[in-house]
Amino acid sequence: MRLESSDHTVEQGRWLGAILRAGDLVILDGPLGAGKTTFTRGIGQGMAVKGPVTSPTFVISRVHPPTAAGVPLVHVDAYRVGSVDDLESLDLDATFEESATVVEWGVGRVEELANSHLTIELGRGVTDDLRSLHWQVSGTGWDDRIKDLTAQFGAQQVGSHSR
Repeated sequence: MRLESSDHTVEQGRWLGAILRAGDLVILDGPLGAGKTTFTRGIGQGMAVKGPVTSPTFVISRVHPPTAAGVPLVHVDAYRVGSVDDLESLDLDATFEESATVVEWGVGRVEELANSHLTIELGRGVTDDLRSLHWQVSGTGWDDRIKDLTAQFGAQQVGSHSR
């Protein structure tokens, strides 16, 4: 899927946020500047969580409580996480079942947190501002939403992960 602008990126994240549930794990991948935090900002809007969703690069993890009925958003930036022990010190599994968790730079680091996860790869063009979105589900926890994901984002297809 082509993302025409940062507003379009937020819009797509907002759509995803509206269908997230407690226990969902979303792993975002892509190079610097591809729109991972912008997409997560949209997820936060779709989930109607409190506070602005900004990059947690230096704090590594932020919890955004819901404004009303709903689930919290746990937003993690794993870019500076050097080891599995560092990740375990965040104690993500303590809040996992009652929150939706979005992890930027999580490929190869957080897949074991859940039996099922959605990976979204955001890409950016070399010569223009166009971005792209590719997605793939692992496990069965998203089975009842695959039809909706396909209608919104196109067919599942994740290219090579950036690391």
